[in-house]
Amino acid sequence: MSSSMNSPSGDSRIDAINHLRQTLSWLKNNPYPYVAGPETLKKRASVALIVRIQPSYAHRPDSTAPSARDLDSFFAQEWVKHGEAEVLFIKRAARKGDRWTSHVALPGGRRDPEDADDEQAAVREAAEEVGIDLSENTSIAVGNLPQRVVTTSWGRVPLMVLCPYVFLVTRHDLPQLRLQPTEVASTHWVPIRSLLDPKQRTVSLEDVSNRLANQETGIKRWALAGMLGKMEFSAIQLLPTESLYCHESPSDDSTQHNPAPPRNAFKRFLSLSHSQILPPPPQNQPLILWGLTLGVVADFLDLLPPHNALELWTYPTFTMPDIRLVIWLTTYKFRESKRLQLEAGNTSGPPAAAVEEGLDAVSMPNDERFNDVGMGGLGSGRSLKGRSFESAVGTMLEGYYACMRKGVTYALICRAVGIATVTAWLWSKRWAFGNVFAR
Repeated sequence: MSSSMNSPSGDSRIDAINHLRQTLSWLKNNPYPYVAGPETLKKRASVALIVRIQPSYAHRPDSTAPSARDLDSFFAQEWVKHGEAEVLFIKRAARKGDRWTSHVALPGGRRDPEDADDEQAAVREAAEEVGIDLSENTSIAVGNLPQRVVTTSWGRVPLMVLCPYVFLVTRHDLPQLRLQPTEVASTHWVPIRSLLDPKQRTVSLEDVSNRLANQETGIKRWALAGMLGKMEFSAIQLLPTESLYCHESPSDDSTQHNPAPPRNAFKRFLSLSHSQILPPPPQNQPLILWGLTLGVVADFLDLLPPHNALELWTYPTFTMPDIRLVIWLTTYKFRESKRLQLEAGNTSGPPAAAVEEGLDAVSMPNDERFNDVGMGGLGSGRSLKGRSFESAVGTMLEGYYACMRKGVTYALICRAVGIATVTAWLWSKRWAFGNVFAR
């Protein structure tokens, strides 16, 4: 149910808690701007980045003390000073046709008309999905992170505006989480310090056809995979200290109202093959944080010391060696200019929006034209003092996908020319040998 971490020293824990206090105070006093999104895009969704402090063995909380209502009084408690800060992640239930099936994510979902605002949508979704109460009696609404337009097709097709909010749980004795079977397969509390640990950096390999608006299948999907290979994105392997798994079948409630299964064996097979609920994944599979959720978490991690997340991050690319090489060459100047821009702290000010897909991100200029940006990782390395109101991921990767598409085009042209050249050479050799034997 839990996995072990190396036992930290008391001083490192206290330092980590102090850094968290400073970061949350900054977020509380410096809200990120509201993003309206394009006029044609009305859908909005919210996610909750929920932080708790896990008490240490030597410093237990006072069960009779009232819950703190502000950050200063909460962090003044001794058990908080010596605790371990953790973030709540969920693994989504496996569903056929769901773009984010079985992904590691933050609790959240689409905003409903009855929600007062985006923050209330995050509160409601967290309560529905994992049964956690984010009211003022049990938590502090800290503030928001950069809002972004979620897209597909490498940033060209907008889906919705995503609004992340940060909450700090003030109770040490929260009731056990209650997982919604149709939405959540498991929940995991992960220490913030492990998210910042370079040893946990890894990559996620994804099918390129899944990045298109209409996910390709069959021969076209095989052709794309054969030509381009898989896409490679930065990721973090999560090491939870506490995990909870949903053992209730997502279809338990619905089967009570379903008619009896068809008697014909062929019809039974068809009904099974069209089921929307997939079997739950094995519990011993590694938890990989990447894509859209990593982009949100990266903006949060970028606020915390040592502010070196940029050094631990790599740009998205492909696994095919020739395409990988050409992309590296064609994006070299772009990557160097971004590195120098971030090192100098030379950003262009608050953008209209940060725009991203589970792995695509773009910045949306004032004229609402989308510029492609890749997203896969960690942030800009700027401290709170020099912080601008923009997504760290968006700053790093704005324009990258445009360069990457050119690289893919050049690589495919070079590949076609190479194949044509080799074919012509082989044909000429065959023709020459044919003439020799004809004599």
